[in-house]
Amino acid sequence: MKRTIIDTSNEELTEKVVAIKRVTKVVKGGRNMRFTALVVVGDGNGHVGAGLGKATEIPEAIRKGKEDAMKRMVTVALDEVGSITHDNIGKFGSASVLLKKAPSGTGIIAGGPARVVCELAGIKNIRTKSLGSNNKQNVVLAAIEGLSRLKTPEEVAAKRGKQVSEILA
Repeated sequence: MKRTIIDTSNEELTEKVVAIKRVTKVVKGGRNMRFTALVVVGDGNGHVGAGLGKATEIPEAIRKGKEDAMKRMVTVALDEVGSITHDNIGKFGSASVLLKKAPSGTGIIAGGPARVVCELAGIKNIRTKSLGSNNKQNVVLAAIEGLSRLKTPEEVAAKRGKQVSEILA
């Protein structure tokens, strides 16, 4: 999965916590409780990322998850109606997310974890279907992987040595 470094210093990022889990480690003296937070951040303008934070307190886990997500931001290719440029399938682990281009007025048709990713990426019209595993972390990462592999018509035309009008026809 390609990751580009995105300067987020001048942009306002929105964060959403997708899942908080309590994890326990059994040690000689008893049980150690910790929390993991799966956080998705985006600017609503074609940039989105997800991160995992682990700490003994929930707010600290969320803060760490947000920092991790900001490091792992990807760029999403959007078209003029706020949809993706073409259909794609994102895979991560045993989770797959089908991403389908949608016309204006469709809205975001997506399940919980994939919906958060689409909203924060700034996508207005999309249809998605989560396939395989329904593990929240894997579904989020599969959606981001699928969105990061999208190409604009300009990129495809340049790669093939053609005009954009020939690609879209």
